[in-house]
Amino acid sequence: MRTEPTAVRVVLAEDGVLLREGLAGLLARFGFDVVAAVDDAEALLAAVAEHRPDLVVTDIRMPPDFSDEGLRAAVRLRRADPGLAVVALSQYVELSYAADLLDSGDGRRVGYLLKDRVVDVADFVAALRQVLDGGTVVDAQVIRQLIGRRRDPLAALSPREHEVLALIAEGHSNAAIARRLVVTDATVGKHVRSILAKLDLPQTDDTHRRVLAVLTYLRGRPPATGPA
Repeated sequence: MRTEPTAVRVVLAEDGVLLREGLAGLLARFGFDVVAAVDDAEALLAAVAEHRPDLVVTDIRMPPDFSDEGLRAAVRLRRADPGLAVVALSQYVELSYAADLLDSGDGRRVGYLLKDRVVDVADFVAALRQVLDGGTVVDAQVIRQLIGRRRDPLAALSPREHEVLALIAEGHSNAAIARRLVVTDATVGKHVRSILAKLDLPQTDDTHRRVLAVLTYLRGRPPATGPA
């Protein structure tokens, strides 16, 4: 007597209720067993601990800050269990932590797809099954941006972020930078957080990360010309 294959158990994380329900229905239609569908990164971590799924499909931007909470949670899950199949979905290319996710588990059983470029349901399901089978599926646009970033870690910064980082390198505090640029302290703090995230610096205390950011800036600057 032949037994039916066990359905792939999936934990789905997506803050948009319509998209979450749509993805859950789509996965169920193709034989996946969605054991949990959650709307934030903390719930994702809890659901994986409870259900021990075969596959995690997660959005990258989720509450509370809608930055890269889902991506950070995915990296955390892969560090704890490098064999866990994880597919990250995003509206945009999020470079912070993306390389960590793709490098985890020897780069196997992981995917990074852009939502707007997933236009064929069959292709999407095939990508999920490829990841489950030990493969790696990464959108070509993600690869191009990651390669560009590894050539020049400062390339991801906006002109204003370059300006803020240059002032940090000169030794200015956030308050001094705010006065220099005629913006609020909160605005400078937001720029600094974005710089630290884009440079993909390790999660240590903020003072140490600022030093690392300055070192990255100094390495990336062209050599000075003319008299000292």
